[in-house]
Amino acid sequence: MASVKNARVLVVDDEADVLFALKMLLKTEVKEVVTEKNPDLLPGLLERHKFDVIFLDMNFKSALNTGNEGLFWLRQILEKDKEASVILITAYGDVELAVKSLKEGAADFIVKPWRNEKLLETLHQTLEKRQQKAKGGTTTASVKNTHTTILGESEAIKEVLYKIEKIAPTEANVLILGENGTGKELVAQALHERSFRAGKPFVSVDMGALTDSLFESELFGYKKGAFTDAREDRPGRFESASGGTLFLDEIGNISPAMQAKLLTVLQNRQVTPLGSNTPIPVDIRLISATNEPIYELAARNQFRKDLIYRINTVEITLPPLRQRHGDVELLARHFAAIYARKNHKPVPTFAPETLQKLNRHNWPGNVRELQHAVERAIILAEGNVLQPQDFSFSAMEVAPAPAAAFVPDTPMPLREIERETIIRVLEKNKGNISRTAKELGLTRTALYRRLNKHDI
Repeated sequence: MASVKNARVLVVDDEADVLFALKMLLKTEVKEVVTEKNPDLLPGLLERHKFDVIFLDMNFKSALNTGNEGLFWLRQILEKDKEASVILITAYGDVELAVKSLKEGAADFIVKPWRNEKLLETLHQTLEKRQQKAKGGTTTASVKNTHTTILGESEAIKEVLYKIEKIAPTEANVLILGENGTGKELVAQALHERSFRAGKPFVSVDMGALTDSLFESELFGYKKGAFTDAREDRPGRFESASGGTLFLDEIGNISPAMQAKLLTVLQNRQVTPLGSNTPIPVDIRLISATNEPIYELAARNQFRKDLIYRINTVEITLPPLRQRHGDVELLARHFAAIYARKNHKPVPTFAPETLQKLNRHNWPGNVRELQHAVERAIILAEGNVLQPQDFSFSAMEVAPAPAAAFVPDTPMPLREIERETIIRVLEKNKGNISRTAKELGLTRTALYRRLNKHDI
């Protein structure tokens, strides 16, 4: 098997500039670089020559005209040589397709315009994997300079981790979808820490907490004197995040007016603070998240389709905990160790019947609900073995189960079930917002929104 210096590389792209740039970059790194504009000639090339790595464009100006030419030619290459190492070359808009192609046998992908150091790193890693595979060994994935840990061994969460690893080094905007408590902000942090912007700011904004009147001042900033309480210049979140990552959480909750202003900024890549006429350029990688059915909102004209196109170059959907088979026990033990240390207690074990109870629960509040349940159990447990009675689930947590207490005769709309649940937990906690929010698995801000929504 060839080392990097002895490797033979084929580059297939119908843009002459791309072929020239890659040939200049690679010619001092590898033994031979062969370039080809016409993918139709690939079968003949592969019959005559053996290549260690093939760089393949995903879109050619060909009769196929499907946007999936890269996948077509990837399959043709692997049909000829099932051991071929193919690195796809893709544009931002095709990153989702490139990620899917990895499951069809591609070794990796790079995004145009690429960073030379990242392309060379990808080449070296691909050749290393190829060599280890030839020796019958296995490769171990590792992520450098990262701090956020996402735990899980289920296939559902492995799919998410795989996407994070591949998408993070790109500049693609990411939309994270998932229920409350599935860990959307954790994924956003992981994407930032694994990106080239890792040493720059990560700025998080709870969009659901912003009223129309606060939207511009919080996101775009303001100048001294712009309004009554503007006693000094203040940069907005876009400016604060410049060079790094801006995370817009709960983006599905913003009003049409906010959507229009946000779209303008994302298109122009510049903000104008309140009280100023001078736009400020911003360089951000945008990550957004929502638990709202954003495509349904778009279909009802409640969310702009053109804004969706801007924010979701790539989409990551987080699985609910009930679909992460086998992860409940792993996460429960993890949280138990954390909260035992925090509360100066020995790390407990779980009785077998306790694990059965946890695995049977539907976890409508997802990982956040499990985390709170374990914390309560650690605090209240008498012994060092957690028993089933140490775990109790709040009214909100059991809402997806048959809600007999709420529906004496006829089915109740989900909206009414939510309203009744909030009222019951509020009454139980004597109106204490913090305790109510914690028991419901919500942030205080999210609870306030629901109180307003239900006119409570």
